[in-house]
Amino acid sequence: MSLDAFLHNLHFDIEKASPPDWEVDWDDAPLTYKLYRDLPVFPLSLEVPLTLEECSGPSKQDLEGIGHFLWYAYGLTQVSQVPRSSESEDLMQSFRRFPASGGALYPSELYVYLKMEGLPAGAYHYDAAHHRLVLLREGDFDSYVTKALGDTFDMSACFGTVFVSTMFWKNFYKYNNFSYRLQGLDAGVLLGQLLEVAKRFGIAAGVCFQFLDRAINHLLGLSEEEESTYAVIPLSAEPSFKFREERSMDGPVTSTELCREMPDIQPEHYVRSQRIREFPMLTKMNEASMIESTQSFRRINPKNGTESEGQIVTLPIVKRLSYDLASVCRKRFSPEMDFILGKVSQWQLAALLQEATASFSYPNDLDGLNENNEHRVSLYACLYNVEDIQDGAYHYDSTTHSLRQIQSGDHRLRLQYGMSLDIMNFQQVPICIHVVGERDHSKTQLGYRGYRIKQMEAGMLVQKLLLASSALGMNGHPLLGFDVNMCDELYKIDGPQRKTCLIQIPIGHYRDRPWLKGGLHS
Repeated sequence: MSLDAFLHNLHFDIEKASPPDWEVDWDDAPLTYKLYRDLPVFPLSLEVPLTLEECSGPSKQDLEGIGHFLWYAYGLTQVSQVPRSSESEDLMQSFRRFPASGGALYPSELYVYLKMEGLPAGAYHYDAAHHRLVLLREGDFDSYVTKALGDTFDMSACFGTVFVSTMFWKNFYKYNNFSYRLQGLDAGVLLGQLLEVAKRFGIAAGVCFQFLDRAINHLLGLSEEEESTYAVIPLSAEPSFKFREERSMDGPVTSTELCREMPDIQPEHYVRSQRIREFPMLTKMNEASMIESTQSFRRINPKNGTESEGQIVTLPIVKRLSYDLASVCRKRFSPEMDFILGKVSQWQLAALLQEATASFSYPNDLDGLNENNEHRVSLYACLYNVEDIQDGAYHYDSTTHSLRQIQSGDHRLRLQYGMSLDIMNFQQVPICIHVVGERDHSKTQLGYRGYRIKQMEAGMLVQKLLLASSALGMNGHPLLGFDVNMCDELYKIDGPQRKTCLIQIPIGHYRDRPWLKGGLHS
């Protein structure tokens, strides 16, 4: 199968992406977290703060603070038990984290390069299972990381750098090739959480989507046949931290020459699975997405979409939401049959859409100083029973804070028929949001790397929506098992606009779920 056909099937014809005879070996499932062996470890403080209000300014960054930051971003926060099925008495137990993840499998891993008191400078893995740092490679790697990122920012202004990777097997064992789409979204949701938590700790952060993959993997000791870095996040205590408009490097740098600067490491780790099957399409896609030279780095010129006709609904002016992030994270979960239909006010809808898009704006290496990321992914929604708004399908324009009606009517039954699995009742859902992006995934500018970047940006916007909905007393459930062609047709984006629905998020009020759960914090 060609790479283009593979990506087409992943999005428009899911059943063709994976073999029909795929059977999940539940007894040989991998751990949802990576465990290293026989390496120096540095325990992090377990006295995590139980509230995270808005940060008034920059704060001193130390080992205790970085531990709290990592825990709220990706630590184990909850253990839950639910029946395997309605007929079974067996309970399925899972360890959960604050960011949403497909099947709660958490294919991403976190690594950090830190320079701070009380800790040897070096590259570490965040061991979520034990809430500690594992030292992979000691040393000052400012010059190495700067060159691997194409001199995108001033490394001397950063006290640390986070690396978000994907371990392919962690959800391939269940979802087969479909996991490639999930992995980009999962990484994006984690990025969204990282950036939101950083704000609460007074940390300035951005996202690098372009870097020399093999050089970064080499620094961290990752085998690209098993795991690869998807994004790099510089961390600075300086509020004025920004990406550079122009790089000041003397010339292009390649992964090959950069890897020669330090010896190879192959740290031993444990995943639990006894039989790890091959995933050739994932490794082919990963290899095709890699960047070998900084000469290949690009800026993105956003495309202006064709403006559609339709009635304009101006939403009420609302203030940005102010909330305790810790409380909102604890309340967030993904309802299924737990949705209950309730009236949604115009104010709630306006606050939801404004907060999600406003908090989504972030510094990155695709835009440089011009933050146009909200134009690469946008929000469309099917609304029902929202106060003073006619039922229908709409596009949300964040620049004018208004809705443009595309099709009037109650579309809940249509959305229900478009589901591959009947895991929820759309008759109980007042808001169904679709994150929309370009059909070609910026391939002409970014090659095959554009696909995973588009999925990551969609995931980031999803996490902002989930946090905002939880802050408003509702919750949302990200879904990929929906009829993409039908939704594209519903919003009339399948023509000249050349856009497509990337993910679907029903949002609404809910009842408490009958499950046994316990927080891993006091």
